[in-house]
Amino acid sequence: MKDLTLARARIVHAHMDAEERRDFDAARATFHRPRYEIVATGEIHDGADAVARFYDETARAFPDLTFERRVLRHSDDAVTVETVYRATHGGAWRGLPATGRVVAYPMMNVFLFEEDRLVGERMYFDLLTPLRQVGVARDPTSLGGRIALGLNHPVNVGRALVRSAFSSAARRRACTPPPR
Repeated sequence: MKDLTLARARIVHAHMDAEERRDFDAARATFHRPRYEIVATGEIHDGADAVARFYDETARAFPDLTFERRVLRHSDDAVTVETVYRATHGGAWRGLPATGRVVAYPMMNVFLFEEDRLVGERMYFDLLTPLRQVGVARDPTSLGGRIALGLNHPVNVGRALVRSAFSSAARRRACTPPPR
């Protein structure tokens, strides 16, 4: 088991090192079957061509990406890496032109294995954080975020306010003793 654990750790480090060097052919070569699952967006990039397109967009959008690796953990069929993704938004990303802003957000990357073969990477992160950092989203708990939310989604916000008012009134009635 120790040999398998070491082999998997070497593959994960080689994979992440290649991504940081922007040697995406080497990163893709660490896979037995290339596959990315981006949980925050629901995207799946399955197969060598799809993963190559994902890498191309990443390389254009974030040309200086690095990972601050914090913790690496092993399980029966995976290696999990807690990391902080850091990069400058230097090129188009999901149709958004480069903003030149820096993003830095925590990620949990789960590298899926069959024995000593890497068969996929599943990425978990909060999508609002990089969107906020590149300047296209606001924290919904801030004043600016509340204003933007109301302006961008007046129907949904209006419905939520009406539901809130009715449920508050119902709670008050439920707590009021009956008249004598």
